[in-house]
Amino acid sequence: MKRRIGILTSGGDCPGLNAAIRGVARAAYEMFDAEIIGISDGYRGLIEGEWQEMKRSQFSGILTLGGTILGTARTPFRNMRVIEEDNVDKVKAMKQNYEKMKLDCLVTLGGNGTHKTANLLSQEGLNVIGLPKTIDNDIYGTDFTFGFHTAVDIATDVIDRIHTTAASHGRCMVIEIMGNKAGWLTLYSGIAGGADVVVLPEIPYDIKKIAKAVEERANSKKAFSILAVAEGAMTKEEAKMKRKEREALRKEQGFVNISTRMAKELSEMVGVEARAVIPGHIQRGGSPSAYDRVLSTQFGVHAAELIRDEKYGYSVALVGNSVTHNKLSDIAGVPKLVPAEHQMVKLARNMGITFGD
Repeated sequence: MKRRIGILTSGGDCPGLNAAIRGVARAAYEMFDAEIIGISDGYRGLIEGEWQEMKRSQFSGILTLGGTILGTARTPFRNMRVIEEDNVDKVKAMKQNYEKMKLDCLVTLGGNGTHKTANLLSQEGLNVIGLPKTIDNDIYGTDFTFGFHTAVDIATDVIDRIHTTAASHGRCMVIEIMGNKAGWLTLYSGIAGGADVVVLPEIPYDIKKIAKAVEERANSKKAFSILAVAEGAMTKEEAKMKRKEREALRKEQGFVNISTRMAKELSEMVGVEARAVIPGHIQRGGSPSAYDRVLSTQFGVHAAELIRDEKYGYSVALVGNSVTHNKLSDIAGVPKLVPAEHQMVKLARNMGITFGD
């Protein structure tokens, strides 16, 4: 049995991509006669026909390597069926290049947008398998995505380091954690880092309640406060607005980042010295953690098993302690957000962590 497998990584990079690529390749080479085609820069490479036949040696030594050896790019799903100024029919081009590469299947590593396009191609008749990666952990149907735990480790380390300077100077530190729509990363790292306040996009906040929590800490002789705030956090008033309206309001107020605005408001309302800290893309860079190396490898091997069994149109997933798979049509475009009553939210509240609601 011979299989010619195309692999691409799409969307934002994260730790574990190379480990997953390696898992697919090594398992495929071991289980059947495989040829691996590396597609450059995600769906853009599939559209433009940029690819190479990979050698076994190219998958050696990449388990611990961050980023992606294939390169990645963002190609928004909303534009996939839109013919733009270049007059390229993207879906038609992807199907044609799939045929030109003589692929038996396509493995796509990516987040929500990547999975939506993978489902689109599956519906167009291509053999597709998805692997769920994102530091946001917001892909439906899987308990965890690879990249998430490494980002939690990094964000927690940031909070730990801010703790020492906050305690030394008696400051209120507002740490902005990545996560525009989903607050999983902020929730987990906030709990792991001992944050006093955790603010998530799913739980709109009232700045007065956050100010009260900070003031109570100050009055109880606790000289500093740590706030873990998701980049997509919003006030209860902003939650009623459309995205463009929120962006216009913040631009009018002179703030780009939620953490900067919150720090200024707390300084004025409570009289504390408040600072904003934005670790940014540090959170998704560098080598994957041991957990993510194992998870990425498990996902990659399971994808190869699906290829062996000619089971296409699925996305690999972790459910409980088992690696399994879901239909792309069932999970593509379905967001996995933090429920207000999630057990981790309840845990945090029972420890006295304030969500600002």
